[in-house]
Amino acid sequence: MTGSEILDKIKEKVGLSSSDTGRGKSKMSKHITHGYHMVEGKSHHTMEDYVFAQFKQVGENELGLFAIFDGHLSHEIPEYLRSHLFNNILNEPNFWAEPESAIRKAYRITDTTILDKAADLGKGGSTAVTAILINGQKLVVANVGDSRAVICKKGVAKQLSIDHEPGRERKNIEDRGGFVSNFPGDVPRVDGQLAVARAFGDKSLKRHLSSEPDVVVEHIDDDTDFLILASDGVWKVLSNQEAADCIKDIKDAKSAARHLNEKALEKGSTDDISCVVVRFQ
Repeated sequence: MTGSEILDKIKEKVGLSSSDTGRGKSKMSKHITHGYHMVEGKSHHTMEDYVFAQFKQVGENELGLFAIFDGHLSHEIPEYLRSHLFNNILNEPNFWAEPESAIRKAYRITDTTILDKAADLGKGGSTAVTAILINGQKLVVANVGDSRAVICKKGVAKQLSIDHEPGRERKNIEDRGGFVSNFPGDVPRVDGQLAVARAFGDKSLKRHLSSEPDVVVEHIDDDTDFLILASDGVWKVLSNQEAADCIKDIKDAKSAARHLNEKALEKGSTDDISCVVVRFQ
């Protein structure tokens, strides 16, 4: 095995997005596994999706850390999020007692830092959906933008994240002095530019945007089948239930993530596509 092949294996093992696919499993709960898969879109720019998928031992506890960061006009900002957002969350002193408030604060701090570093990180921004699995029992999901988290229990899909579309947040955007365009044949956009109402970065639009995440807690029980995190390249062409149905019989999480992306391509998606699947049984 060459040095580069060994490095790829290490990257795949720890769940970084330098390779386009990978897998891992919990040490605390052997039946919990994860896999991810990424596909570069047909647009004329470099890949702007970044994935994080890793189990991490913290003292007596185990955390499953999973995320999709979908950049727009930037790969530096989603890459920065992949490297820093979970660290910022876990460094919050009240993370273990109040994970929801710790996540909200860390999102705000991270966005402030990104804006302060705009000279280095450049223009553009990124959506984010993060999922933290605490000791295989408690799942805390947060998001800004339109990357989505969907959980499947007894075969039924339920969306855990909120799609932050400009049309849904028109009042907040207008209250900040912005506007939402709605041109024929196009999606609603903040100030005629951005198709999401919440995001990290986007310094030129920030007065009219929010980086405040929606946060939800879901308890994992014996009825829980799997969790899907995916960028909007999946959700533009598949409903939550269609996505769940297409992978429900695939027990290997990495194969499931790959299959879901292939289904999205088959349905005509041209965007960058990233998917993480966490199987609970």
